[in-house]
Amino acid sequence: MLHSPLLISPSVDFWPQTAAALLEADHALGQAVRSGSRDFSGCQVVVPAFSHAVHWRAALAQELTKIAPGTRAFIPPRINTMAGWLAMQEPEPATADSERLMQLYAQLRQHGWLKKMFTARRNTDLLPLAQTLLSLSDELTQALLPAMEKAPGDADERWQAALNQLSPSARSMLSDEAQLVWSIWKSQLDGNDKTVRRYSRMLALAQPPLHGALAPLIWISPVAPEPMERAFLEAYAEHADVQPVVIDWRGPDIPLLYQTAWPELCDAPLAPMPDDLFAPQMDAPTMALCPAGSLEEASQQSALIVLDWLRQGKKDIAIVAQDRVSARRLRALLERAEVSVADETGWKLSTTRAAAALAAWCDVVTSRGETTALLDLLKSPFIFAGMADKPAAVMQIEWQLRRQNIAGEWRSILAVFNNESAAADCLNAVARQATVFEGRKSLSAWSDCAQQLLDALDMRSAFEEDTAGQQALQLLQDLGDDSARNADGSELFSFAEWRALLNLQLDAVTFMPPITDRRVVMLPLNGARLRNFDAVLVIGADAEHLPSQPQETLFFSNAVRHELGLPTRLSRQHQQLRDLTELLCANREVVLSWQTHKDGEPNPMSPWLERMELCLARAGMEPIRVLRHQLPLQQLHAEPASMPTPSAPTLLPSKLSASGYNTFVACPYQFFALRMLRVSVMDELSDMPEKRDYGGWLHEILMTYHETVRDQKTPLEQRAALLAAISDEVFGKAISQHPAALGYAARWQKVMPAYLVWANDREGQGWHFAFGEIALQHMLEWPGGGIELHGRLDRVDESTEGERAVLDYKTRPLPSLVTKLKDAEDHQLPFYGLLSGQTMAAAHYVALETFKDKTGDVAITAEDFARQQQALQQQISTVMQAVTQGAPLPANGIESVCQYCEVRGLCRKGVWQ
Repeated sequence: MLHSPLLISPSVDFWPQTAAALLEADHALGQAVRSGSRDFSGCQVVVPAFSHAVHWRAALAQELTKIAPGTRAFIPPRINTMAGWLAMQEPEPATADSERLMQLYAQLRQHGWLKKMFTARRNTDLLPLAQTLLSLSDELTQALLPAMEKAPGDADERWQAALNQLSPSARSMLSDEAQLVWSIWKSQLDGNDKTVRRYSRMLALAQPPLHGALAPLIWISPVAPEPMERAFLEAYAEHADVQPVVIDWRGPDIPLLYQTAWPELCDAPLAPMPDDLFAPQMDAPTMALCPAGSLEEASQQSALIVLDWLRQGKKDIAIVAQDRVSARRLRALLERAEVSVADETGWKLSTTRAAAALAAWCDVVTSRGETTALLDLLKSPFIFAGMADKPAAVMQIEWQLRRQNIAGEWRSILAVFNNESAAADCLNAVARQATVFEGRKSLSAWSDCAQQLLDALDMRSAFEEDTAGQQALQLLQDLGDDSARNADGSELFSFAEWRALLNLQLDAVTFMPPITDRRVVMLPLNGARLRNFDAVLVIGADAEHLPSQPQETLFFSNAVRHELGLPTRLSRQHQQLRDLTELLCANREVVLSWQTHKDGEPNPMSPWLERMELCLARAGMEPIRVLRHQLPLQQLHAEPASMPTPSAPTLLPSKLSASGYNTFVACPYQFFALRMLRVSVMDELSDMPEKRDYGGWLHEILMTYHETVRDQKTPLEQRAALLAAISDEVFGKAISQHPAALGYAARWQKVMPAYLVWANDREGQGWHFAFGEIALQHMLEWPGGGIELHGRLDRVDESTEGERAVLDYKTRPLPSLVTKLKDAEDHQLPFYGLLSGQTMAAAHYVALETFKDKTGDVAITAEDFARQQQALQQQISTVMQAVTQGAPLPANGIESVCQYCEVRGLCRKGVWQ
């Protein structure tokens, strides 16, 4: 028998009132009490969530104590949720959600008109459409399936009635969409539809077992049963007593203030009455408002409210997160104060680190080894998790790829690491797995590829040790669940389609972190139903979030949804208003917070709250109280900034290069940061070859050319062809990796004639190429210390008299090199002279660049080179010795030095100057 619903008013005593009413009613519980029994195990209770079971059991024990004081022992009824009850039944094989989605997607991608209708540029753009259609199908099934079973033609009639709510023009324009949704829904109504299966299993629970009878059922819910739930209760009532328990929204027990402010709240609205008659009967609102001017202020005020509640000894605090952005900021502030927040809403699995590792892998496969994506993958803690020297290997990979400006492409990347090393092993493993993720495969095959990836890149153990990773592993397994797939497995999908499916599933799954401290919980507004707390803070009590604004799906307007029995915007907002009212009635301390301005524009509070304040004003009552904490102030003392002058005698590097010393001369602080603190900035990756790459190619060309001329005694008439052939070979390899290197090749073609003329003339003057690209070191000592000079000489020539000269190639025009030599702060050539440990007769800069299409001399000679070497040696000894004795290192670089300085953010020039 289906009893009339037991109506309980929304209040802090909902559960005790429910227990008391049921113990007095002519139902299983009441009958057991009247018979003197304390065994209620023969009764089945269904509650909305498992958290309600605790409240129900405690309330039952409390009421039993009142009936028989001193008697606490009793056997409680069987308490469960509908989902938990169904899970206890024997599981049935079924099609995985991913398989159902991809089956529909495979059908949709066959129709080109769908892409045009929904402006889809790629097949994968239809995957969200397939997911939307399945969601609509599930809604239609929940609303129409029970009626269809009773009257098969009822669904078609309701469908046509719903479409009639559209205007003729809209109906004509949307006829294709309407037919698509209807045909998709009808095609889903089979044994593989999860909603159909759930309904069948619910009806199976309503049938008595073979030997025995159904237990009396108590159905407790804050909202009216859905069509499927109502059909289940009716079927159950044919064999046993069913007692529904719902909230009483008729009006008598709802506070008068709420009924007056929100007339649509109750089933029986109040009759019109003058305001002066309402005022004496109204109670002042127990809530408080906390408006704040900005997101940060709102978060700080909210954090102070929660912390104050904790100091008062409250141990059950709820944060209702209507505004998720503000809620995330509040959570960060509370965790900074070492207050854990138990988030019952969770967040998308796609936002976790485990999902980020999968996304990074997909980026690497899609971009075919693009360097930035590859480095993001390698830096993930889920990749090569058991590798002992992984940080060093990843650093080596990043350094080499950036240094050589490798933008991507597996062949180019692997060519850099062709030796046996941990870095090479990592890259080879990643490259091998990338080739596996090619072609078109079934979902099962893609799942096998994902499982192989987890093992090949040593990811599985890290995923298993991470809570979110465990969910990701299960999701990857579910994506390949083929228990209900057709035997032929004919549907194949590309990697892009599989990746789109993976992203959709990661977004659809909610990650719930482990909850250990429940003093502060975060939940949605409907998550607070039938629960009470010591205090409640509502975040987002503004017009944008309260009520929330649901979006319409496709052409499903509210009129169409109403005719089909689907939730409409009005019904959702009406239920949300009831949820808010229940929250206010069931909790004695509630604060509603929001930010009054967003992006410089006013952000009004919720219209529901405005209506309440208007009601209070009309009744001549005090407005809702405002709760604001005084934000703590921190006294700051302004101190004028000054030029940094650090002293670090113990950090003097053991080696010194020419560029390092030039850095010291240009700005001692820059030398301190780059060479002593070793604050190095990695090279930026570029899709285009840079000037340093051009210099490297020219060095390789000229080294090969001069060695060949020296060793093979190449005649003068053959040297132009030799240089051209070597240049073509070097630039050919460069162009195959970077087509933009063609411009540098053309640039070098203009320089070659002038360079050949100069080189041949120099040989005629008695100078011959001796060696090049050689690394040298020379120890420079002073009393009590020393430093090793090191560097690489581009080239050393030797004359017929045995004298030697050092040459340095520059990809700059000759006039700029003339200026460089006149600069007294340039010490590169004399530094190279010191490196040789021998007396150099001369030094030259060689300009590998044309100037205004002139092809004259390409070299400039340093004057008085021997004296420059002696002066530099003395200068280095003096200043480096001073550094070891604690000399300050001021940031006194000129603007031309500071303009491109990598460490300007450390010295903060511009703040103190």
